[in-house]
Amino acid sequence: MELTGTIPPALISFLLVTLFSLLIGLSQRQIHTLAHESNRTFGTDRTFTFIGILGFILFLLDGQKALLFMGGGVVLSLIMAISYYHHIREFKDYGATTIFVALITYCLGPLILTQPLWMVLLIVVTVLIFTELKETFISFSQKFDRYEFITLAKFLIIAGVILPILPDEPIMKDLSLTPYKIWLAIVVISSISYFSYLLKKFIFPNGSIILSGILGGLYSSTATTIILARKSKKEPQHINQYMAAIIFATAMMYLRILILILVFSPSLFLRIWPSFLVLFLCSTLTGVFVLFFRNRLITSKDEGLQTDTNPLEFKVALIFTALYIAFTFITYAVLRRYGAPGLNILSLLVGLTDIDPFLINLFQGKLGIPADAIVLATLQSIISNNTLKMIYGCFFAGKNARIYLVSGFLLIIAVTIITAIIV
Repeated sequence: MELTGTIPPALISFLLVTLFSLLIGLSQRQIHTLAHESNRTFGTDRTFTFIGILGFILFLLDGQKALLFMGGGVVLSLIMAISYYHHIREFKDYGATTIFVALITYCLGPLILTQPLWMVLLIVVTVLIFTELKETFISFSQKFDRYEFITLAKFLIIAGVILPILPDEPIMKDLSLTPYKIWLAIVVISSISYFSYLLKKFIFPNGSIILSGILGGLYSSTATTIILARKSKKEPQHINQYMAAIIFATAMMYLRILILILVFSPSLFLRIWPSFLVLFLCSTLTGVFVLFFRNRLITSKDEGLQTDTNPLEFKVALIFTALYIAFTFITYAVLRRYGAPGLNILSLLVGLTDIDPFLINLFQGKLGIPADAIVLATLQSIISNNTLKMIYGCFFAGKNARIYLVSGFLLIIAVTIITAIIV
């Protein structure tokens, strides 16, 4: 501390400008050298260093007005424009990345003198990373088609445009069902589904069977169970992997529901997360056991769970909305007429359908249901849904899969029942 206190601030700023400019220059040289384009770059590493120092000097001399700095920027821009013109004529290359990087380097001086160091570091690191990832971005962009941008636009519309403008006023007097809460449920489910979709299509396009189960479980463990069970019949030599993937999809269901609880009921999350963590770990360990039970081959690939399926189809959103509203009225009617016993029966029946709309209704706390009743109804719907998945799996995968699915799901269901009793 004493040493740094004796060093003039201007000297520290000058050294930082020089260092950061040199690093950017070295990165530019490295990129063009690897691409065998050393003669195409605008200047060298020393050029970028001098550009950074020039911006520092001109801004330091003219402080607040920054007239000298702006004048120097105009001159630098003219020089680079001339260079860019000859570059296009000679190489027919219209890339201008190096020029923009040089302009950013020129601005390092004012940034260091006026902004916090963390901001300057963030800018420098961003420039270094983005210049190094040129080939990665090219490879990544080749995976996109026009429908991906339409899907992204849909997600931005439903999450960033529609949601903020919806009113948060109850539709009916006795129910705190509001347009905002309805759409928030759609946004949360769509976000989880879209995240799983992006991972599967762009990060793990040819992932293993196990990975298909894990990512599919984030979207829908029931749909994943049916798809994997059907595919296992065509590849009986990989029966362990398909059955383990189904178990892993169920494990991810617990995480998905835990995310919903965190979003819609943080107080309930603080109470229930240890129990759901135990259920997740139990399901995961069960999947691991199934995977390695008399099986050593775990390297087979999977073409994916219909990765080209758009998870943000408005038809799907409308169906979810209809289910969400329907479960709101059904749950309200059941509670008024039958009370807690009726809710318990309803939660078991809901497991035979899509449980997410029903659970979100419970987690949002619109119906005045006690926390104990919400926890019990949640676990009962999960038990019912796991039973349904076990039946689906046995039906679509055939008799060779039954020993894995029945034993695995019965263990998970038993642990869930014990959790429901304890909690």
